[in-house]
Amino acid sequence: MLSKRVIPCLDVRDGKLTKGIKFKGNVDIGDPVETARLYYEAGADELVFYDITASSEGRGIMLDVVDRVAREIFIPFSVGGGISTVEDMRAVLLAGAEKISVNSAAVKNPDIISQGAAAFGSQCVVVGMDVKQVPVSELIPSGYEIVIHGGRKAMGLDALEWAKTVEALGAGEICCNSIDADGAKTGYELKLTRMIAEAVTIPVIASGGAGNPDHMADAVSLGKASAALIASIVHYGEYSIKQCKDHMTARGIKVRTIW
Repeated sequence: MLSKRVIPCLDVRDGKLTKGIKFKGNVDIGDPVETARLYYEAGADELVFYDITASSEGRGIMLDVVDRVAREIFIPFSVGGGISTVEDMRAVLLAGAEKISVNSAAVKNPDIISQGAAAFGSQCVVVGMDVKQVPVSELIPSGYEIVIHGGRKAMGLDALEWAKTVEALGAGEICCNSIDADGAKTGYELKLTRMIAEAVTIPVIASGGAGNPDHMADAVSLGKASAALIASIVHYGEYSIKQCKDHMTARGIKVRTIW
């Protein structure tokens, strides 16, 4: 059985680590480079770095921060926010990231997924999906809709169909983020996560809602995710990565325990 991954997420705004609830009310909570190094040393399996306002502000990602983070850690590292062309992807990978994450740009131009996969390999291309629960309709039969620009713009696009589409286009992984659960610490949106994981063959990362290690264990067991993305619970020192992994191990979940 493949080990389930624990992935701290670093949301960055203006060069500072930040965290909000349901994509609103963000407050600065530290230095992303120092935090990345601490998580690497604490046993994180991967890191995710999002420049959270790059897409909505129509600017490119902060390559200097990417470069500095990549110098400090030696685990896989994905970067998203403001990536809209293959040239952007190349710049981020050259700055030291192993993977690039596209979200808003992929919804607006799905070809970027296949172009990125052709240029760098599917293993480098993660598609981030920000998802909001809505009433079931002919347009949104799953009851889950894709939203972009940090949750600010609904797209009239069914999340389940979009997941199948991005896999067909060559994405190597999906990060499925529930806006309803984001930052609330009440648990992942397990119905959504499981629905997406069962519909595709590529790995799915559960994102949004982790409040304790039990939620993480639920995400990779009941939710069938390959990895659990975490932010608030480690950023604020409520749990260490070791505590999270120890709890998952106690629940019978295989995780990497030596680093």
